[in-house]
Amino acid sequence: MRLWFLLLLLIACLPTLILSEDYSDVTVIVRGSETIAATSDEFICATVDWWPPEKCNYDQCPWGKASVLNMDLTHPLLAKAIQAFSPLRIRVGGSLQDQVVYGTPNLGSPCRPFTKASSGLFGFSQGCITMERWDAMNDLFVNTGAVITFGLNALQGRKQIRKGVWGGAWNSSNAQEFMEYTVSMNYPIDSWEFGNELSGSGIGASVGAEQYGKDMVELQNIVNQLYGNSWKPLVLAPGGFYDRQWFAQLLDVSGPNVLQGMTHHIYNLGAGNDPRVANRILDPQYLNKVSDTFRDLQLTIQRHGPWSAPWVGEAGGAYNSGSRTVSNTFLNSFWYLDQLGQSAKYDTKVYCRQTLIGGNYGLLDTDTFVPNPDYYSALLWHRLMGNGVLSIDLGGSSYLRAYAHCGKQKGGVALLLINLSRNMGSMVSVRNDLNVGLAQGQGITRDSSLVRGIKRTVSWVGSKASDGMQKREEYHLTAQDGNPLAGTMLLNGAPLELTEDGDIPPLYPVEVSVSSPIYVAPLSIAFVVFPDFEADACQR
Repeated sequence: MRLWFLLLLLIACLPTLILSEDYSDVTVIVRGSETIAATSDEFICATVDWWPPEKCNYDQCPWGKASVLNMDLTHPLLAKAIQAFSPLRIRVGGSLQDQVVYGTPNLGSPCRPFTKASSGLFGFSQGCITMERWDAMNDLFVNTGAVITFGLNALQGRKQIRKGVWGGAWNSSNAQEFMEYTVSMNYPIDSWEFGNELSGSGIGASVGAEQYGKDMVELQNIVNQLYGNSWKPLVLAPGGFYDRQWFAQLLDVSGPNVLQGMTHHIYNLGAGNDPRVANRILDPQYLNKVSDTFRDLQLTIQRHGPWSAPWVGEAGGAYNSGSRTVSNTFLNSFWYLDQLGQSAKYDTKVYCRQTLIGGNYGLLDTDTFVPNPDYYSALLWHRLMGNGVLSIDLGGSSYLRAYAHCGKQKGGVALLLINLSRNMGSMVSVRNDLNVGLAQGQGITRDSSLVRGIKRTVSWVGSKASDGMQKREEYHLTAQDGNPLAGTMLLNGAPLELTEDGDIPPLYPVEVSVSSPIYVAPLSIAFVVFPDFEADACQR
């Protein structure tokens, strides 16, 4: 009688729970017995670049005053945006990094900013950062609790031996003096990165892996000398596009425990003016392609340098300053969050978004410093998705993407659901692998209509179905007015906008009984936190 009563109750409730006939059933089985990968505490990272206002692409100049040298470091929104992450990792670097000199006492030339120069790399002259500006930046970093990765000039002292190829040893004197000053001021640099996009065939310039590896050893020796027996920053490289042979040789030449993080760059959506960017973001097969890079880099590190770890040092989706019609809109979050999820599965420790501010792809608006939609996507990930990455089995529409991590603040499990479909919702049943026997045979197969009805109304999160008292937290992200190219994101139907006091708004979930279905609307994103999910891997 008890079973029949439960079935009748569930069937009676179904009509009120089904939000639309136009949906597909999706089953997510979370395997919580062990983690498959782990991110760092500061997995979410954003970059600050060197581009001056004269940096232009496609008849637009979207950088304004957003660079290391001219950004308004006292703007109140800048500090608030960084502090909200508590902490945010910031990577200082970019294309002009290998043309930067540091205004230390022995520089031997005037310390001047970048200027347009047709003979220079990327059309700009050498530029210089004064120690006064470096002090001001560190005031911001210290006051906001930011975790800093700083990219050093790796071309200093080299000569161009043929078009696009540079040779000779690195001249470390200016960089070492800059590092000495940084240490003397007790500025807390978490990691020093060597060079930007000089790997493989390079972007603008390239350096051979053998010489680069020798220079990495020199950089590590400088770090050892400057920091002594105290805690030492990590040494990272090469900050370029992945090239299997080049990356493997770099690890082989530099040797054990020199290169602690292999940073690579990703711009897999194409050029900023490519009209296909928006469609690529919503194409699951296209999004899947980047996993080959993550997988291959992970294997290269395992085989040639297991002391190291993969980092995404820079990723902006569309290159050349991003897409002016897509990169600062709600639609971009589908690419951004999906790539965070994919990269984490392959043990990526840090993912640095290009940019915190500047270009079309900034998390903050270049002129007003007001957060763009991706800022809130990054903040939700940072607050909800823990370090431990869990495996899942996914059955249903290929347009429903799912990623599971250990919960960050409240334990249990946090799930990210991304619906790429323009017109089909997803009714999601979440089950623990403790209950995998409920499925027929191996993996997920089609169940009877009665069982499908039960699964639509019960989320299985432990060794037994919920008694109805347990709650989960849902954060549904949608576009304002249903326009995916809107510049405003809604959280559970409310616009994410600064408060009257100019503060980052609170990000409140809705609490839902785990005994109700998860409906993910077309072109929407949902973070779902199950505090009571039984996952052994998340309790260690």
